[in-house]
Amino acid sequence: MKSEAKAARHLREANNAFKAVRTEKPMTDYAKDQQSLHDNHERLKAARLAREAKSKNSRA
Repeated sequence: MKSEAKAARHLREANNAFKAVRTEKPMTDYAKDQQSLHDNHERLKAARLAREAKSKNSRA
């Protein structure tokens, strides 16, 4: 009985280890453009906040 349970456990672990990987759908051109726009916006926002913080520190 124990060996059957052990074999079943090993089989479950092996199945989990070799599960088919879920593939994501490739990004469309529109989605790539949107992601690029978002990333650029975040980069510019961070740069602006850094400039503002630097100017506040230099004034103080």
